[in-house]
Amino acid sequence: MNMITIIFFLDNWIVTPMDPSHEPITESHAVFPPWTSTHLILTHHSSPFFLSESTFISQRFAKTNLSLSLSSRAMSDPIEPTTSSSSSTRDPNPNPNPNPVSLIHPRREPFEHGLLPISKLIFTDPTQTLIPLKQTLLSNSPNLRVNSAVLSESLQISHDHARLVLDTLASVLHSDSDPLVRSKLAEIDSAGADIHDLVLFLYIQSYKKLLPRTHKDSASVADVWPSTSAFDGYLSALSPLQLVRSNSRRFMPSQTDEEAHQLSYLQKHLANILSLLAEPVEGEGEGEESLVLTMERFEHLGFLIQFGDKGSEGIPLSQYAPFFANSDPDMPAVPVPATQVHDWLLQNIASALEHISERAAPKENGPPSASDQDVAMADACPTSVKASPSARGPSFIEGISKSSLVKQASDLKGPSVKVLNCHDSVIYLLAPLRYATIYGCSDATIVVGAVGKAIRVEHCERVHVITAAKRICIANCRECAFFLGVNQRPLIVGDNHKLQVAPYNTFYSQLEEHMNEVGVEATINRWDEPLALGVVDPHDSLSHPAGVSDVQAETATRLEPDQLTNFLIPDWFGGESSGSTKDNPFPLPDIYLASQQRNQKNLGEVKQLLREAPLEENRKRELSSALHVYFKDWLYASGNIRQLYCLQGD
Repeated sequence: MNMITIIFFLDNWIVTPMDPSHEPITESHAVFPPWTSTHLILTHHSSPFFLSESTFISQRFAKTNLSLSLSSRAMSDPIEPTTSSSSSTRDPNPNPNPNPVSLIHPRREPFEHGLLPISKLIFTDPTQTLIPLKQTLLSNSPNLRVNSAVLSESLQISHDHARLVLDTLASVLHSDSDPLVRSKLAEIDSAGADIHDLVLFLYIQSYKKLLPRTHKDSASVADVWPSTSAFDGYLSALSPLQLVRSNSRRFMPSQTDEEAHQLSYLQKHLANILSLLAEPVEGEGEGEESLVLTMERFEHLGFLIQFGDKGSEGIPLSQYAPFFANSDPDMPAVPVPATQVHDWLLQNIASALEHISERAAPKENGPPSASDQDVAMADACPTSVKASPSARGPSFIEGISKSSLVKQASDLKGPSVKVLNCHDSVIYLLAPLRYATIYGCSDATIVVGAVGKAIRVEHCERVHVITAAKRICIANCRECAFFLGVNQRPLIVGDNHKLQVAPYNTFYSQLEEHMNEVGVEATINRWDEPLALGVVDPHDSLSHPAGVSDVQAETATRLEPDQLTNFLIPDWFGGESSGSTKDNPFPLPDIYLASQQRNQKNLGEVKQLLREAPLEENRKRELSSALHVYFKDWLYASGNIRQLYCLQGD
């Protein structure tokens, strides 16, 4: 008889079978007709969620005695295969997500801002190295946290590099409540890093960035550790911008391609990642099935993954998992076999990759959409920003040329911004941000208000960057100048040439409010302490192909004091956006302050000489006209005349 009989005895759970018409059957002993797919809705503390019948069997609910007998019809429903073996007692097809609207996404921050080109952090076999390291750290750290001294000794790296690891980890952690994130700069060492977050951070140092797209389905055919031919070595001789331009923009990895690549990496390495978080069950063997994950350990996966277009939004990652969702806060959740977590995550990743593939198919088969092409480089003064498709991703400012652009917080979608392929322009981003990226720009001045996590500047030429930030990373740039108010040492990686650093030199009315909002301290400025790592970036085989020997990167030089001038940001919105900042919040070093005072004095003396010059009035007018002509010639010759027209238009 093709029927399913269910008998249940529950204390504080209500189990209601539902038919396809969503009409509940309320009998405590129910006989189900042979539906193609039987589902149950469970209600606990007024929080309903759906489970398939097979998922329901696999759960271990407290105070629940559940007995099911399944007919041959029900058991014959198709089950998708999983990529790893599992015990016959476990559900082979757990429901991928109790909330099917929320797809799994990789957290971009660790992959975009968390990779360090330090050879001793990149392991041939990460699990063989990191599992013993984790056990050693756990045995020596009662509070499960480690500082830079312990890290330096354990990894055999310098103290500077150990502190860099802590600073970088703090900038990409998923939880703002973690002590490492909440600590002041002077307290980071005493707070230390959580050991499980640390081993995940160290593991992904093996990640390799996506190569320029050469296949129309590169996301599915590219290896997650791609390599390049030794014959491609000529690329490293190109300038950063030539390197970018040698691969047409439309073939550079898109946000979608990068997300698919990151998901593929997680898919391939998921078993190893879970083994770093799992713990063995006492009294069982050393096989795969002896490892379990507690809910607390499971939460550490939030460092690498998140659900929904807007991220977790304060919802713990465990609440998206059927085996932990709606757990009683007063009772510890039962640990779950690591293989069950592995299978569930693999199904979610497969669903996300399929969703990405379905979205990409129309674009590849039809004409390219606006988001896939370069933004036209108009000579006018554009003020539009290409916002990301969802609030989860960054706002994009792309393809601005020979223009001025001003954006405030209200103009940007989300707390992250990417400035891509902008040339011969001045861009003002006067907003509090978490992350910022400047990529492939040339002959531009870019002001980035306050960045609380990290800003990365890559593949730029002759660009001036002015920013107040917690940390900055500069990669593969030439003839660029950085006017910095930074709380941590500027990190310089890759193939850089003729870089200059200088103290912060501007302000706008809301600057201090924005700095306070994102946690940038005006009393600490380490602009003149750049830390240069190796030229070869092991995460980027395009810029530095295999076979190129590594040397220390060229560091940045300090701008001469007499060359530093204050950068004036016009007060376009004076009446609309009131703020308390009236001056540069970062104190100038004495030598630069003395130089500015000397220049101001010289300028005052010249003005006085002109005013007191023993000239007739008509000669004074001629002199004044000559000065105006020279100034106008300079405006046109330097291209700054465009700024006046654009600002006047704004």
